[in-house]
Amino acid sequence: MADKTLQFLEFPRKDPDKLPVDVRTKEFREIYAPYSAETAAEQAGRCLSCGNPFCEWKCPVHNYIPNWLALVNAGKLFEAAELSHQTNSLPEMCGRICPQDRLCEGACTLNDGIGAVSIGSIEKYITDEAFKQGWTPDMSNVVRTSKRVAIIGAGPAGLGCADVLVRNGVTPVVFDRYSKIGGLLTFGIPPFKLEKDVVEKRREVMEGMGVEFRLNVEVGRDVSFDDLTREFDAVFLGMGTYTYVQGGFAGEDLPGVHEALPYLISNINRELDIDTDRGFLDMRGKRVVVLGGGDTGMDCNRTAIRQGAASVTCTYRRDEDNMPGSRRDYKNSKEEGVTFLFNRQPIEIVGADRVEGVKLVETRLGPPGPRGRRVPEVVPGTEETIEADAVIIAFGFLPSPPDWFAQQRIALHTNGRVRVSAAPTSRFQTTNPKVFAGGDMVRGSDLVVTAVFEGREAATGILHYLGVRASAAH
Repeated sequence: MADKTLQFLEFPRKDPDKLPVDVRTKEFREIYAPYSAETAAEQAGRCLSCGNPFCEWKCPVHNYIPNWLALVNAGKLFEAAELSHQTNSLPEMCGRICPQDRLCEGACTLNDGIGAVSIGSIEKYITDEAFKQGWTPDMSNVVRTSKRVAIIGAGPAGLGCADVLVRNGVTPVVFDRYSKIGGLLTFGIPPFKLEKDVVEKRREVMEGMGVEFRLNVEVGRDVSFDDLTREFDAVFLGMGTYTYVQGGFAGEDLPGVHEALPYLISNINRELDIDTDRGFLDMRGKRVVVLGGGDTGMDCNRTAIRQGAASVTCTYRRDEDNMPGSRRDYKNSKEEGVTFLFNRQPIEIVGADRVEGVKLVETRLGPPGPRGRRVPEVVPGTEETIEADAVIIAFGFLPSPPDWFAQQRIALHTNGRVRVSAAPTSRFQTTNPKVFAGGDMVRGSDLVVTAVFEGREAATGILHYLGVRASAAH
């Protein structure tokens, strides 16, 4: 009988098959094929079951990764799905869009030339396949209470909070201003990374668990916050970050300059046949320059390619090794025809009546700044201008706190992020005791998985506030 501990030698790492470039750049569907049951089992069996699993520690939600890999290897799919959901409310989405190379797979013991276990692809396989076979979360032991919590925002933080609350007998009612759940999962992340029927399936599952969604409802406009505090026992804020970071240089207001998020939203609205008459931004035939090397920049690159841009150039002020975007998305961008200019900082968007180009200056990395990252320094005399018909600015996002926060005694930090408690018994409670918050509006613009984690942790704080004993596995 073969030694299972050496399966990583018998089966090398095998990533899912990927659509050819000439096919995938003409459409907006996901580019990775699913694993078969046999391949998933083989790849899961490569795990060494380390005594101190670094993958688990590096994962923001601390998934029980070796445990569910072992279950997949043994063919116990439903058990793997149940275990996966004990720590992560959206595993099928995190499996698709998490930067595993920087998280679990980057910490894998086999990531030293042998090939890390393909944790993300297996995580995606578990839930996708379990749903196909009829699995739903086990709610048989849940004891319903009379407690009700309003959740503002149906993004990853709000969904994570709702998941934990409903599993502990509390009824979550999720309000969102959009017509579909998911927040930026639906309207920000392009379908070639996350097809939207995946999000809709999660809505169906959560409604089956007892979560209520009230969509096309904006708090502060369609319903007052005072009404929510009167009707519900607690409120969770998971409203994300939507204010884009400006470059602060001349020409940002020229026609042809676009913010990343409205650009991505306009394309997804068109794909979903929503608001098709409003503001579609089409890059067909244009020379496009994307400013910024993060995940949003990569999404803009690859969307413009699929829209038929004549060329797409992405600039980033640090070098390739220090680029914050996912290595997988960077590689896919390059394969799809994007040109990258590293160590380039924009200093002006040039043009008379509209965009004609971007003036850049070379940079070199200086000593580390306050956050530990090396600071780009301008190299004098290195200015150059590259031609452009359209510029997309993807420098990140800032909190967008509504005006009613002040009258509700919800305090903010000077940077606009919501202040919350870190005490074990009041996790993520704001300065208004009845109100909790989590995700990007607390942490700042970050990963989907960190928003899920904070939503779940805030739910634990809410349960303590409501006097509801949390189950050991939620």
